This record gives sequence, C-alpha cells and structure tokens, in this order.
Amino acid sequence: MAGNGAKDSGEGSSRSVVVYEQQLVQPSPQLSRYESQKRRDWNTFGQYLKNQRPPVSLAQCNCGHVLEFLQYLDQFGKTKVHLHGCAFFGQPEPPAPCTCPLRQAWGSLDALIGRLRAAYEENGGSPETNPFAGGAIRAYLREVRESQAKARGIPYKKKKKKKNPNKSDEDPTPTPKSS
Repeated sequence: MAGNGAKDSGEGSSRSVVVYEQQLVQPSPQLSRYESQKRRDWNTFGQYLKNQRPPVSLAQCNCGHVLEFLQYLDQFGKTKVHLHGCAFFGQPEPPAPCTCPLRQAWGSLDALIGRLRAAYEENGGSPETNPFAGGAIRAYLREVRESQAKARGIPYKKKKKKKNPNKSDEDPTPTPKSS
C-alpha cells in the first residue's frame, strides 16, 4: 500500500507541474491565414539558405539565391507545363496524359514572392536591399507567366481595372431638363 501511495503522490506532483506550466503559457494571438503562410514561407526560405553549401546568411542573400529557390520549388509543383516538343503544347485541355514536367504555377510563385518581400522588411531588411523586389525577380516571374500561358495555349491578358460602378449605370446621353 505504501508503494501505491508513493506512486499516487508522484503522479499528483507531475500533474500539478503540468497545470502550473499551462497557466504560465499565454495563448498566442490567432494569426490570419496570410500571416501564417508568410511565416511558414519565411521559415522555409531561411531553411533553404541554411542548407546551401556553404550556408548563406540572410545578410548575404541576393536575388540569385531567390531565383535558385524558386527553381528549387519547381520540383514540388502541381501544374503541368507542356514542353515545345510535346504534342499537347498550346492546348488548353489536352486529351491524354504526357510526360511533361510539373511546375509551380505562376500565380503561386507571384504570391510567394509578395509574402517573402513583406516578411523580409518585417524582419529588419531594408526596402532598398530587398532581394525579393529586384528586377531579375520580376523578369523571372514574367517569363514564367508567359511560358506557362503559351504552353497551355491561353494567352495571358492583364485584367482591366473596374470603373466606378455608379458611372457605368448612368446613361451617357444627357437628358434635356424641362423648364
């Protein structure tokens, strides 16, 4: 019976420690989906830099590292991008499967760069040295967008900005006022 009492007191003390620790931990504020994704992307990019040989610090990071990261991500893509020699190149809905590679979709890369650009500045980086904001990154994204659009046979068209809805509802011809 003495053995049971010792066991119970041991369990009780460990439970009280757990309860005490739970009271000390403050619940973290719930992050928005965007903020959570931005944090995850930032951590992933940081891990990518650490895994380089030799490791690259954030201070040494340049747009070349960002471009390599984007190309590295292609291996995890889910968008079929037909190659020039493929029989389905330029067809929006190919009738059969092919061996063309899966890549990251342009929209995903564009959103990723936007989040990383913001995260870089939120983590102390200056806008002037932001490697995610360089012209080479914009050129790469433009090239990816155009090549994916051609491969699917769907030309990319920039969305036009919506005009003021109140003005479009009005009749363009003036109505004469009766006096």
